[in-house]
Amino acid sequence: MSQATQCLIVLGVVIALFLWNRLPVEIVALGSALLVYALGLIDSDQVFAGFGDPVVVFIAAMFVVSGALEASGITGWAGRRIVALSGGRQRRALVLAMLVSAALAALLTQNGAVAALLPVTVSLAITLGARPSKFLVPLAYAAHAGTLLVLTGTPVNVLVNEAAEAAGVPKFGFFDFAVAGIPLVAGTIALALLLERLLPDRDPETLPADLSEHARTLVYDYQLTGGAALLRVRGDSPLVGLPADTLIDHKPPGVFPVTVLTADEQTRGQDPVERGDLLVVRGAPDAVNSFARQQHLERRTAPDDDQLIPLLLNAETGLLEVVVSPRSRLVGQRVFPGMSSDVGDVVVLGVRRDGRDRESGNIRMAAGDTLLLHGSWDALARKADRRADVLSVESPDALRSQLVPPGPRAWRALGVVAVMVLLMATGVVPAAVAVLLAACAMVVLRVLDPGGAYRSISWTTVVLIGGMFPLSIAMQHSGAADQVAHTVVSAAGGNGILLLLGLFVITALLGQFISNTATALVIVPVAVSAAADAGISLRPVLMCVAIAAAAAVLTPIATPANLMVLGPGGYRFGDYWRCTSWSHSVSCR
Repeated sequence: MSQATQCLIVLGVVIALFLWNRLPVEIVALGSALLVYALGLIDSDQVFAGFGDPVVVFIAAMFVVSGALEASGITGWAGRRIVALSGGRQRRALVLAMLVSAALAALLTQNGAVAALLPVTVSLAITLGARPSKFLVPLAYAAHAGTLLVLTGTPVNVLVNEAAEAAGVPKFGFFDFAVAGIPLVAGTIALALLLERLLPDRDPETLPADLSEHARTLVYDYQLTGGAALLRVRGDSPLVGLPADTLIDHKPPGVFPVTVLTADEQTRGQDPVERGDLLVVRGAPDAVNSFARQQHLERRTAPDDDQLIPLLLNAETGLLEVVVSPRSRLVGQRVFPGMSSDVGDVVVLGVRRDGRDRESGNIRMAAGDTLLLHGSWDALARKADRRADVLSVESPDALRSQLVPPGPRAWRALGVVAVMVLLMATGVVPAAVAVLLAACAMVVLRVLDPGGAYRSISWTTVVLIGGMFPLSIAMQHSGAADQVAHTVVSAAGGNGILLLLGLFVITALLGQFISNTATALVIVPVAVSAAADAGISLRPVLMCVAIAAAAAVLTPIATPANLMVLGPGGYRFGDYWRCTSWSHSVSCR
């Protein structure tokens, strides 16, 4: 049995296991790598080649960039803008999300666009009361179509452009692919609206919660506006020059500071208090008035819910509700509102037991008590990680992404993305290098901390793509891909239409199971030779290959973009080809 035949059998087994859907996709991918090695189709170094491939690095780094955009509040803001522009209408929101996906895919590639928009779209669907499964496949398909809007939309476009140059025919211009890309984007959106009922109405295994009203709920449950006061620091106040996080040491009984803000309502943090700063405190009216007189503070109008929420929850600071775990070190300790952590980075705003507020300073914590914490997002994330002591009711990352408006970090994140796009568009450095530089810059500029960078990476996607790469290599080296491609091209004879049809079919089919970039690398030389033999123009033949490579939409493993939406959308393996086949049948009528 030839190596090509063995490789095709392995491909069939892998496809069957994916369709069977009983084994984790990661095990199937890694198993395929081990199997082609056991058959001698690749050497030992090639078993692990996928994990060092620039495509895998690109995907992992792009997840970090996406996580930074989410942490800076940009993705949440974009989702809220789409909701606002859609007027709460699901179909209009779907169209807007797909348009943004196509536009971003032209700039960031389809994988980058889907990675960046995935949390936005999930949040958007939840806000509209819809399931993410109605949004995410159309999002991925719009990204596929968007890659044909410009030359740099996908590596396949670059490959066919280089092939045209090598063959001595005119190269494609930057927007030449838009001749096919614009109709494809429009058609994809139209079909998504027409065939909406074919998309599964299914919950994912873990559906993110809608946290749009979470802050208001916390303020109400813990009665934060009760006894809240806003005080302005006068120039003769003894608090001027003291670190903001030490003010609790200067409070009288019955009063505790909630937060310290600059005159323009930015969090003061650990910086010294200055004249004009605003203090948000809680306490009995008499105690607050006494504190204001002693510290030379000017009393302002007490904040209501709408005023207090942005003071407590903003780009720098947030709220986090935690539950004391049974084996927590807090059990038996005295905790009271206004108490700060050992290092002063978190303040306790409220204590509840059995659903009731506990204001007394004589409370000894018990398992099941809940605390409302206020502090910087980084400090809250550290507290949430101490799972032996407290359990977070909601993830700080989820709260931050859905509720926080864009702050100073958002501008840094946008600047990094702009430079990344410029590097990718000009080709100064390879795409993987540009994205990796952007990911590192996000951490260096403190848009995202190292822990957040690791958490933002979908390791399932990384393992699956890295594990499938050896099979793609074996398909090329064994001659299996060439064998199938030559068979289809030979069957076309000298007919140009049949040649285009054959190239489209084989490119599209191979692209469902191996990298569409690898497919293009195999098909492009064959297409150049076939066009010369048939005596037809090379440019439409190469354009056909590029369009077919973008049609990798039949399976979740066709592209990382398809795979990214698999879990969040609650999709199954067959959902992709079922929707696509119906789309094609309707469009052909």
